[in-house]
Amino acid sequence: MTDRFDCFYCRDDLNGKKYIKKEEKPVCMHCFEKFCANTCAECRRPIGADAKELHHKSRYWHEACFRCAKCYKPLAKESFSTKDDRIMCGKCSSREDAPRCHCCYKPILAGSENVDYKGNVWHEDCFTCYQCKQPIRSQSFMTKNDNVYCTHCHEKKFAKHCFSCKQAITTGGVNYQDQPWHSECFVCTKCRKPLAGTRFTSHEEKAFCVDCYKTTVAKKCTGCHNPITGFGKATNVVNYEGGAWHEYCFNCQKCSINLADKRFIAEAGSIYCSDCAKKL
Repeated sequence: MTDRFDCFYCRDDLNGKKYIKKEEKPVCMHCFEKFCANTCAECRRPIGADAKELHHKSRYWHEACFRCAKCYKPLAKESFSTKDDRIMCGKCSSREDAPRCHCCYKPILAGSENVDYKGNVWHEDCFTCYQCKQPIRSQSFMTKNDNVYCTHCHEKKFAKHCFSCKQAITTGGVNYQDQPWHSECFVCTKCRKPLAGTRFTSHEEKAFCVDCYKTTVAKKCTGCHNPITGFGKATNVVNYEGGAWHEYCFNCQKCSINLADKRFIAEAGSIYCSDCAKKL
């Protein structure tokens, strides 16, 4: 008579049947799944003796259940990582940890082109001009009210425009007659010499350098025949019968006394003090 060979749990005869040894104790297939099998962390069902079992950090899976928690890609033969007890493929793990684009809120994957500005990050194609909506990429840009503009749109929308050439003034510039000018556009009407930072004067709303004003615009003093410019010590002018004098040149023809604030007499195109006029 053959000795009985029974299942440790149900005591069924195991002779001629499949069984599994668990801690040196024979267990039938049914009892193994019922009492001994590990529970799959994914489907929560027992992992039978005939199934291929995978384990990681005290957790167990059916081979088919070991997949990415995000995209469900099978990971039995792939590299993987864990995050908050979730199994993920490398791509999904990168997406999970990646910073989010400040514009589209999608992840910015490692190695992809991006823009980091004021503590926020954008996909390169998401970092666009507020006005024309074109990506900034490697161009320079400017901001206004926290909005980003390419240089062209910023100039067009916000920059002052030169009164002379009508182009945007991006840096520097001068103001003349309440109008903005490029420094290089603010020039003498006659010789075209730049006037920014130099002495100049105006005539009939046109700007002239000192030299051109003297030679082409200024009246000539009837006394000394030099131009009356208003520069230097000659700040006051005496006008009489179409003639003009520096104040200090308006002198008696005979005694040379200054007559700017005295009575005088004109005779044959010359001026005389009262005393000298009596002697003529």
